[in-house]
Amino acid sequence: MSEKQHTFEEITSHLVTSGFVYPGSEIYGGLSNSWDYGPLGALLKNHVKDLWLRHFVRGIEYNVQIDPAIIMNPKVWEATGHVANFHDPLVDCKYCHARYRADQIIHEQKSELDVDGMTQEQLNDVMQSGQITCPSCGKSEFTPIRQFQMMFKTFIGVTEDKQSVVYLRPETAQGIFVNFKNVMRTTRRKLPIGICDIGKAFRNEITPGNFTFRTREFEQMEIEFFFKPGEDQKWFEFYKENCKGFVEKLGLKDEKVRFRDHEPAELAFYSSATTDIEYFFPSLGWGELMGIACRGDYDLGRHMSSSSQDLTYLDPEDNTKYIPHVVEPSFGLDRLMLALCCDAYDVESLNDGKDERIVMHFAAEIAPYTVAVMPLSNKLNDQAKKVFDMVHTEYDAIFDTTGSIGKRYRREDAIGTPLCVTFDFESENDHCVTVRERDSMSQERVAIDELNDYIHRFVSKNRVK
Repeated sequence: MSEKQHTFEEITSHLVTSGFVYPGSEIYGGLSNSWDYGPLGALLKNHVKDLWLRHFVRGIEYNVQIDPAIIMNPKVWEATGHVANFHDPLVDCKYCHARYRADQIIHEQKSELDVDGMTQEQLNDVMQSGQITCPSCGKSEFTPIRQFQMMFKTFIGVTEDKQSVVYLRPETAQGIFVNFKNVMRTTRRKLPIGICDIGKAFRNEITPGNFTFRTREFEQMEIEFFFKPGEDQKWFEFYKENCKGFVEKLGLKDEKVRFRDHEPAELAFYSSATTDIEYFFPSLGWGELMGIACRGDYDLGRHMSSSSQDLTYLDPEDNTKYIPHVVEPSFGLDRLMLALCCDAYDVESLNDGKDERIVMHFAAEIAPYTVAVMPLSNKLNDQAKKVFDMVHTEYDAIFDTTGSIGKRYRREDAIGTPLCVTFDFESENDHCVTVRERDSMSQERVAIDELNDYIHRFVSKNRVK
């Protein structure tokens, strides 16, 4: 790999032009910070989800998966405090009327300040101190901070009144908490138990941006792990190690990943410990990919109080009843996708600098396509298609017939395909194909009837342990 550092704009431009991500509603001029995943992005996303499910659901004996609804009874969000407290600190420039989140603009211009530990009054003092300038016009006069409700409000039914107000969920976690009693009843499990969920969440961000890093519609992969009170530190450390193992499987560069423990001032009042896993994005710096939080019995306790339902657990070992405590590992799937693409992107110099290739060094398990099958000539398309059909039953694959074989290699390198399989004129006689590996560009002759086994061994060999 080259040692050259690539800009965020260079990488995101490649993602758009190659089919990983498209601007949302593009033919109508787009929608502010709305993005659609193209064929490559959708495949990459599915592979990351599959890896997460294998690691955290099938890989941990205590865990099960559910799929809660996006629209929930609004009393859920009243109970959790989202209706009253889920706000962002909004300020406007008095001169050009540009709008910002106070904590973000302070963090960008005064990185030495711990904005996560600041109260609204402290944030307001900094904004009014004259030390913060408007990125648009350079002036230093802002309106006082006012709170901006981040939940998307809509209506259910035929009338639009207070009785029909509902919200798009701002997080997936509460669908797990309100189903805790159902899961325990129907699975007949004992504690500890982890309830897992992958799904969309929605936040009406004031200043979304930086491509897919901060969007109003995003996808989360979350676990709420329930256990007996007093075991908080044990399970917190257990999930820190498991989350570290999952990130290692993705193949992210070690020097670009860090675990950051929250300072006491950053912790939510109900949290005894929180650790973020962060990635160093080009041009953006460190950004959170996931958080692991000890949430105590806060969520179940709030829902138990608000719903008047008994959400305690009867422990069969000592016949005691208690509200379980929770550790929450929560991944942002879109941010994770962006980190993987930034980490994988490279431009390599070839032939003593006379040529170069764009290459995405994805781990073989998560690359959009595992294999590209290429007939050397259009005359060989029918025979090569049989090879493709055989491979495609086991792996995501693409049948590539356009351009010279060299151009096709470059095209597959640029989208991260680990293996290219070429069916040539000798293949008809020796029943073999040429397999070319993305990173080393080495080539090997492989018997067609052994090809799927070869691919399986390659993926297993290149799996991050």
